[in-house]
Amino acid sequence: MSAQMPEARSTEELKEKWVDKQEVLTGSDILLRSLVLEGVKCVFGYPGGAVLYIYDAMYGFKDFHHVLTRHEQGAIHAADGYARAAGEVGVCIATSGPGATNLVTGIATAYMDSTPLVVITGNVASTLIGTDAFQEADITGITLPITKHSYLVRSVDELPRIIHEAFHIANTGRKGPVLIDIPKDVSAAMTLFQPHTEPVALRGYNPRMIPNKLQVDRLAEAIAQAERPLILAGGGVVYSGGHEALLELVNKTDIPITTTLLGLGGFPSGHEQWLGMPGMHGTFTSNMAIQDADLLISIGARFDDRVTGKLNGFAPKAKIAHIDIDPAEIGKNVKTDIPIVGDVKTVLELLNKTVTRADRADAWRSQLQQWKAEKPFRYKDDYKEDEIGLKPQWVVELLNETTKGEAIVTTDVGQHQMWAAQYYKFNHPRSWITSGGLGTMGFGLPSAIGAQMAQPDRMVISINGDGGIQMCSQELAICAINNIPVKIVILNNQVLGMVRQWQELIYENRYSHIDLAGSPDFVKLAEAYGVKGLRASTKAEARAVWQEAMDTPGPVVIDFVVEKGENVYPMVQQGMTLDQMLMGDE
Repeated sequence: MSAQMPEARSTEELKEKWVDKQEVLTGSDILLRSLVLEGVKCVFGYPGGAVLYIYDAMYGFKDFHHVLTRHEQGAIHAADGYARAAGEVGVCIATSGPGATNLVTGIATAYMDSTPLVVITGNVASTLIGTDAFQEADITGITLPITKHSYLVRSVDELPRIIHEAFHIANTGRKGPVLIDIPKDVSAAMTLFQPHTEPVALRGYNPRMIPNKLQVDRLAEAIAQAERPLILAGGGVVYSGGHEALLELVNKTDIPITTTLLGLGGFPSGHEQWLGMPGMHGTFTSNMAIQDADLLISIGARFDDRVTGKLNGFAPKAKIAHIDIDPAEIGKNVKTDIPIVGDVKTVLELLNKTVTRADRADAWRSQLQQWKAEKPFRYKDDYKEDEIGLKPQWVVELLNETTKGEAIVTTDVGQHQMWAAQYYKFNHPRSWITSGGLGTMGFGLPSAIGAQMAQPDRMVISINGDGGIQMCSQELAICAINNIPVKIVILNNQVLGMVRQWQELIYENRYSHIDLAGSPDFVKLAEAYGVKGLRASTKAEARAVWQEAMDTPGPVVIDFVVEKGENVYPMVQQGMTLDQMLMGDE
């Protein structure tokens, strides 16, 4: 990959270079140096008038890599993908007014999925704020409900402290986006550079990492007494780095486990006790297990409605234990019997010291394994090798088989997202990057760019629908210019697939404004950007073009023309309980 990161240097080296020199610098220079002191290696952005001093300071600056995206939404989704793949804070920069407001969807995406971002926006000069000046927008006010915290920098002297605090807030507790809005005069003003590198202590902000041991002991006792225990693991396992502790817990207790959409990869899919994903499009076994469990242990999951179905019919037989670093989530949606506030990894490591095998649950384990064998994901596929027609599920299985589950997979939102979650089997955490809470179309391609920048030695596959890919397809230019070798898969069914499925099943086949006829020729679109484009409409072609894509060192777009009328099953319709699944044609 040609877009190489600068070599990481220790804080001590940087202190020797910058900190002890007592230099008078502009706010823009202070910003750049402060970012490097926070360990930033890559920034995604788009310049404009209010950030021109910052971009002028970047001229010749080699201590981090800047990726010029083709849209601000591409920049923030790329920063999000980078953060999720690297386990670090993602950073993006945009100008004031429309540049800042173009970040809003990405900020909301990161907020819903607890992704740590530092979002830097320019603003008009301090003297013009509130005058409706050219390209002025109250971005701190606009984003108030979708940021973990925000700053409007009033003085250049505040910049080092604010930047240091912003990274701390974004990457501690329940992670999330922090916005720093910098007026143009602040980025131009000069002051003595006095960096902040010491630990942050903020009044009123002290996330609880260590749990109440009595509550942990209660959970260990509940596990020992349970006859039908079940673990529900979410994205918090991945974000905390608690995947090894979770695996140890399951191996010690033999408790069956289901992982939410954002929890995929937090537990190895090949493990005997893994039941799959629960919820609206989850496995039969996972959903039935939740409905029949007598102890449900939620670990870093927030009981999203796509997981629970009808709330007053969710896990009706279970005592609920909930482990989460965010106390606001515990008891918010589901009544909790054993609340445990703390860092997931820390809680699990403490629990593992005392927990024992759930000996009373042997009959339960046998029942679940029987369901798992009898009711896997399935679909009907009558297409012969050279016959025109591809099932989208088959395409995802092809990707999984050829990469052995070792790729990083990003997606947009819709049917293709669910098929990817169902049929790609993840072996490692931070291998699955998708917009879960907000459901953002356009997320897949730019997040794959960010993920590839973070993990240049791993294969990154971006799985998209033909609708979502068109929302940020301009970022193909970035792939070409920087030779970012993402493999961009389009499951092309010529329709807004998930909307069509709902209109078929819920709205009595009243198909309203879902036809994507007139979409571009995606092969020609790729070639227009200087990216190799391939197409397949039979299994033989699919195998051949996918192999060619894997053998190509640079980026590739693969247009898989799939069946238009295929639905995602199982499906739990809104207002139904998890055991009321539509299974489709079997």
